[in-house]
Amino acid sequence: MILCDKTLKKLCREQKLITPYKEQNVQPGSIDLTLDNEYQYLDNSQKVIDLAKKINYKWTSTPTYKLNPQQFVLATTEEYINIPANCSAFVEGRSSIGRLGLFIQNAGWIDAGFKGQITLELYNASPVSILLESGIRICQLVVAKMDNECEQPYRGKYQGQFGTTGSKINLDREMI
Repeated sequence: MILCDKTLKKLCREQKLITPYKEQNVQPGSIDLTLDNEYQYLDNSQKVIDLAKKINYKWTSTPTYKLNPQQFVLATTEEYINIPANCSAFVEGRSSIGRLGLFIQNAGWIDAGFKGQITLELYNASPVSILLESGIRICQLVVAKMDNECEQPYRGKYQGQFGTTGSKINLDREMI
C-alpha cells in the first residue's frame, strides 16, 4: 500500500522520515526531494571498470552543475531519509524534469530500515546541456507500507551514507 499525504506528514513529524522536512514538498502520494550540491562522475582515465575492484570517481561541489548531453553523473538529495522497519520506498524522477530528457534513477528499491541520503544517477538524454541547481525538487520518494515489520532491517554497505556515494559493488560477497 502506497502511503498518502496525511500518513506521510505524520511519519515525517513523528518518526523523522525525512530531515530536513518541508511540508510543502509533500504530494498526494509522495514527497519531493531536493538536489544537493555534490556530484561524482567516473574517472575516465579508467579504460575498463572491473566490478571486483574499487571504482574511481572524480568529485565536485557546486551550487550549479552543467550536465552535458549524454553525460552521466551521480548526485545526492539534500534530505536524509529514515525508512521504518514496516515500510519500503522507491525514488521516481519528477515528470516535469523527465520531459526535458533528464533521466533520474536511484538504484532500485529502498529497503526497510535504510537510513541515509539518496544517491541519484542522472543521465542527460537531451541534445542540449541542462543546468542543475542545488535546492530544486529533483525526484519523488514513494513510501509503501509492508504487511508486517521486517525481521532484519537493512544493514548493507550504503547504510548511513552522507553525500554522493559511488558504487561499492566490489564489496559484494561474490566479488570478494
